[in-house]
Amino acid sequence: MNKVVIIFIIAAVLVLVITSGKLMAQKQGYKQISQAQAKEIMDTRSDYILLDVRTEKEFAAGHIKGAILIPDYEIRLRAEKELPDKAKTILVYCRSGRRSKLAARDLAELGYTDVLEFGGIIDWKYGIEK
Repeated sequence: MNKVVIIFIIAAVLVLVITSGKLMAQKQGYKQISQAQAKEIMDTRSDYILLDVRTEKEFAAGHIKGAILIPDYEIRLRAEKELPDKAKTILVYCRSGRRSKLAARDLAELGYTDVLEFGGIIDWKYGIEK
């Protein structure tokens, strides 16, 4: 009986951990998607912006084809000028996923309505350019 309770508790905790990132993203005003979903958007649509929020040095070392660079620490200063259409789909990534979440939150707070965060380039399996 105790084993069943422990297994149930562990399963419940795992479900909470897995869903907490997605729930946090929804509360923050952006949506977290998988890299496969981001790639599908890139392959099937043309009406999106691919936004790299790493540093200039990181971007120069390699980025996803078609990405534009606005470092996360400059989002609030540059977004409204460089990303004037607040309804356009914006796919956001960084190196590991931490900065892209912060940048996606900032974009949502600035009034962007279709912000999709998909993590870090370190996990990107679809090729990069330099």
